[in-house]
Amino acid sequence: MIKKTSLITGISGQDGSYLAEFLLSKNYEVHGLIRRSATDNLKNIEGIKDKVYLHYGDLENEHHLCSLVYKLQPAEIYNLASQSDVRVSFDAPEYTGNITGLGVTRILEAVRNFSSKSKVYQASSSEMFGNAPAPQNENTPMAPRSPYGAAKLYGYNMCKVYREAYGLFICNGIGFNHESPRRGENFVTKKVVKGLLDAKRGRIKKLHLGNLEAKRDWGFAGDYVRAMHLMLQQDKPDDYVIGTGEAHSVKDLLQIASKYIGISWKDYVEIDKSLFRPTEVNHLLADSRKARERLGWKPEVSFKDLVKMMVDYELNEK
Repeated sequence: MIKKTSLITGISGQDGSYLAEFLLSKNYEVHGLIRRSATDNLKNIEGIKDKVYLHYGDLENEHHLCSLVYKLQPAEIYNLASQSDVRVSFDAPEYTGNITGLGVTRILEAVRNFSSKSKVYQASSSEMFGNAPAPQNENTPMAPRSPYGAAKLYGYNMCKVYREAYGLFICNGIGFNHESPRRGENFVTKKVVKGLLDAKRGRIKKLHLGNLEAKRDWGFAGDYVRAMHLMLQQDKPDDYVIGTGEAHSVKDLLQIASKYIGISWKDYVEIDKSLFRPTEVNHLLADSRKARERLGWKPEVSFKDLVKMMVDYELNEK
């Protein structure tokens, strides 16, 4: 049987690493785009890096993207790379727009010109909804409240334009927050879990956090990559909201994690106003009925089990 060839941008990130493992289990030939770095950034794919093909580059280099897509002629392309820190996007809006927004267009141009049979998955984001009333679905009006959300919305719309104008197979997966032990330390779930453990061990006196009342629909990244793959196996391309249908506040996260660790979070957490966003998004909650009905997808890991999974990982790491 001839293997399907896939290309994953951001393969060394949380989602990219889980997706690469999943595609390998499906007998794909997996290629990944990765940024060259002076420090090791392959930890998430350490166990599979000898099974995948890595190509150094980024979403700023249109010539390299075109060359890579032309050479590989991948059956499936998963664009997971971006500047994905919402708070940082306020400090680096131009860079965020260039990578998270224009980077999508560069991939679409490469596909249009050199590999029009490739199916494309674009990692869109619930941050595109801003403060639209919850729950949010595919028909909810979008009004992002951060440069990150705005850049994601640009990429989302460009995918729709290219799909309609050129007949390309392009799917937007509007992913709500999804986490795992592989999450970067600048994300609040990882920061909370690691910070509470460091506080218990006496390594830090206080864990500095921003808005504790913000509510998010948090799921497990491993569940979400299954949805990504399912979208590209359909007869026709479409856009899908992916989420658990349950929202939890940062305070809920603190309570579950601290109880499991065996401490009181109130003894260690300090509110830091500098960590608040200039414009907050208060409540994101997925209405993913379309994905459940048409793709047959549903999440398997609960929020409580996800938090425990992240705590256990940190305990084993140390």
